[in-house]
Amino acid sequence: VIGGGPIGCELAQAFARLGSQVSLVSDVARLLPKEDPDVAALLEQQFRREGIELILGAKVERAEKSAVGRILIVNRGQKKETVVGDEILLAAGRVPNVEGLNLEAAGVKYDDKGVTVDDHLRTSNKSIFAAGDIGSPFHFTHSAEALGRVALQNALFFGRKRASDLVIPWCTYTSPEIAHVGLNQEGASKGETETFNLPFAENDRGVVDNDTQGFARVHVRKKDGRLLGATLVSRHAGESIGELVMAIQHRMKVGELGAIIHPYPTEAEIIKRLGDASQRGRLKPWMKQALVKIFKWRR
Repeated sequence: VIGGGPIGCELAQAFARLGSQVSLVSDVARLLPKEDPDVAALLEQQFRREGIELILGAKVERAEKSAVGRILIVNRGQKKETVVGDEILLAAGRVPNVEGLNLEAAGVKYDDKGVTVDDHLRTSNKSIFAAGDIGSPFHFTHSAEALGRVALQNALFFGRKRASDLVIPWCTYTSPEIAHVGLNQEGASKGETETFNLPFAENDRGVVDNDTQGFARVHVRKKDGRLLGATLVSRHAGESIGELVMAIQHRMKVGELGAIIHPYPTEAEIIKRLGDASQRGRLKPWMKQALVKIFKWRR
């Protein structure tokens, strides 16, 4: 498998679990470069446990066909290596397919990343709108649907919906799943933010399911506790991230998560515990001392 992004990782693990011997080649030094480093490290450990060979930081020089199968010649740190397999799966990204559409005649501007649109998804031809992968950095089915709704309202019903108002999550469907929305760890380190983490080893459903290697993480604004981003790594992370998407979309504060009642035991309950953890963190030493005195006095 060539490519260490979400699709490459999903394909690699799927074929490994179907019984194939899999090698994953990427020119980046780690898997999932858009995710937090510790997330990528966790998935790399899982892949190695499952016997997937990781050839990272390696540039593919050429592919050849021989009697023994397909051969990749890769260059890793000025050292050439040979990877042999029955088939080569290419998962190194996509490019827009606009050739032959004669967009110039319609006055629609585009470049190597796709069609140029404004925040209302209108192209340079004011009568033409574009939605989906062709005009967005988010190449997901669910984001294409959401953008399609924006374009439909703006084009047919005189709407003023903005693509920038959408809160778009994504999920990599490996095992464990990796779901993310909003600010990541790198972005959080640059601003006035606070981060809360909880491992699934402290989640009862995770313990029961023997699924304790993942974690939940939220980034919040220090001054008011407003949620800015979240990452979930667990067996069903994609099912749980929607709650955090809604929280960010509705400008909720992290403490409000602790007031949401979840069925017990569920993975999603860890989101409630994150809200509780944020509240405990706001209890200053002098507050604890004052509470101790008050309780002693009440006795």
